[in-house]
Amino acid sequence: MSAEGIEAVFLETHNWGKAAKFFQALGFKLEFETDHNSGQLRNGDGPYVFIAEVPEDRDPQIQLVLKVPDADTFRPDPAVEVVTPFEATHYGTREMTVRDPDGRLWSLQAPGKN
Repeated sequence: MSAEGIEAVFLETHNWGKAAKFFQALGFKLEFETDHNSGQLRNGDGPYVFIAEVPEDRDPQIQLVLKVPDADTFRPDPAVEVVTPFEATHYGTREMTVRDPDGRLWSLQAPGKN
């Protein structure tokens, strides 16, 4: 089994409100907003964008998250370095971290267990 494309884009920002308005001006719809300056937007059936505000002294980061349909049956090729195996998240999914040949970390996301 392999990854099925991009599931999400995680963005960090110094101003949640401005970032959300920017994406809404590009046609994204707000799916939900949290009470800690973050939220999720989507445009059509594509990947969702999750934006989280970080302190001014931290550089905002961006991360692409790859979609995996089932964490229990996903077996990465031995050439893929697994940094952390699938673990449950506080937001209901399961995530694995892998490292590419250039040292970048990638998140793979699968649905949570029912």
